Amino acid sequence: MKTKKPIKMKKTTLTLLFFSIFIGCFSSQKKEMGSIQGIEEITINACTKALFREKPNDNVVRIEITPAANSRKIISEIKFSFKEKIDPIFKKACLYKQSNEINDLIGETSNFHPNTEIRFDLNEEITNEKTSAFALELNLNPNADLSTKACLSEIQITFEDGSAYVSTSDAVFRPAIELRAAGQDNCHTYRIPGIITTNQGTLIAVYDNRYARSKDLQEDIDIGMSRSEDGGETWEPMKVIMDMNEWGGKPEYLNGVGDPAILYDHKNNTIWVAALWVHGFNRDDMAWWVSQPGMTPEKTGQFMLVKSTDDGKTWSKPINITQQIKDPSWQLLLQGPGRGICTDDGTLVFPAQFKADIGEKALDGGKYTSHSTIIYSKDGGNTWHIGTGAKPNTTEAQVVQLSDGSLMLNMRDDRNRQIKDDTNGRAVAVTNDMGKTWIVHPSSNCALPEPNCMASIIGADVRIEKENQKVLFFSNPADKYRRINMTIKASLDEGMSWPEHYHLLIHAPEGFGYSCLTMVDEQHVGIVYEGNRNLIFQKIPVSDIISDQNINK
Repeated sequence: MKTKKPIKMKKTTLTLLFFSIFIGCFSSQKKEMGSIQGIEEITINACTKALFREKPNDNVVRIEITPAANSRKIISEIKFSFKEKIDPIFKKACLYKQSNEINDLIGETSNFHPNTEIRFDLNEEITNEKTSAFALELNLNPNADLSTKACLSEIQITFEDGSAYVSTSDAVFRPAIELRAAGQDNCHTYRIPGIITTNQGTLIAVYDNRYARSKDLQEDIDIGMSRSEDGGETWEPMKVIMDMNEWGGKPEYLNGVGDPAILYDHKNNTIWVAALWVHGFNRDDMAWWVSQPGMTPEKTGQFMLVKSTDDGKTWSKPINITQQIKDPSWQLLLQGPGRGICTDDGTLVFPAQFKADIGEKALDGGKYTSHSTIIYSKDGGNTWHIGTGAKPNTTEAQVVQLSDGSLMLNMRDDRNRQIKDDTNGRAVAVTNDMGKTWIVHPSSNCALPEPNCMASIIGADVRIEKENQKVLFFSNPADKYRRINMTIKASLDEGMSWPEHYHLLIHAPEGFGYSCLTMVDEQHVGIVYEGNRNLIFQKIPVSDIISDQNINK
């Protein structure tokens, strides 16, 4: 692994980062207080979010209390009530009083009695001088089960005079692993996750190591890999698996390789990772724009592969397949990102995207219009072929095989940058001939809203009511305007519908928004998704997404 210069972060940067994370929480309650004498307003912000096992989770709930003019109140207790036992999940809870970016610890407890409540006995005076803010910090047990959850149901604030304010909540907190943290291994930003599960049950996650800044290619970027043999509970140290070093005598920041997609060939026990290599150009340029028609690294982005035949322990040198699949007239060809599939007959399929001059101006204003497509191999990865464009002005896509053998392509659609009505949604098309022709799916541009972002879709055989059933799982920021509300959805009719009662919000705060799904085992869905310059892994029980009571609706 190469050594990079350490990254220094200013305090103001951390403050802005916290703000960007927190404003994504919309489960807030703001009420004017008429029934409690001396209180003008109480605002509570609590939203569903991931909580990390390995470090404190601050500002899980934030309370702001504005007293009435010329009043004086004393808070005697703040209580947080949950629907289930919390002692298996939480190790310690702390309450802070916040003022001018300074946190004062005013309460700390590890005794949850009854074990569905967190109580803080206080003697905190609030006056009409300013709004008082309080923040809950939760520390998870080091061995907290990733498949559990804590459902906050009620927050109660009691004052010394006996008056009390009660607020209900539907926020859910799930244990998570911060798979990669901003600044870890001297890497500024981690982005673009992909994940698969091998026949041995090993989880393999890949992503961009963006060493210097968050910027897309061209930059100093390598492909990193994390590996877990225990269902995501613990992960081995990060390993760089694709690095073009100083190819051609140019520095590493002019040999970036990124935007990975990972594929598992379950018939040959081979893991494939595809990525885009950009050689030369200028560091401040964007490969999306400056890559040109042609075939050589000096002219155009290169479609690269690496593979592992030993369950992700060692990896091959990069393999360049640009000459096999790129049309020389295209400006750019690249993979997914995210993940590909191995079909029932052993065909390897990666989602892909290319930019071609089709004689009309693209939605982004450029000469070259983007198209989602697939690349595939029928001989175990020795030779590769490419399909046609499924739809103009589509980019990052994911592919899944349906029960009839056809392939469904679920695509990011640039029209959704402006379209926010009922026609906002992921573009979806189906092919029965490996991408030679495409048929628009009935769910296209209407069923899966997006803010214009990458998303993930996988197919799995799930046991429901004692029968195996084909289920599609989908994840994205479920909002038309912003990359908030990371949600997993399920379809029991192969994407024809995505019923609301099969939607599970797992992380509400705003983030970079990319995600990738895998089946950890028959009962758990694994997801890696982007926070803010970090990557988060969660393991969600299938029963939380498709519960018995929902099935009977």
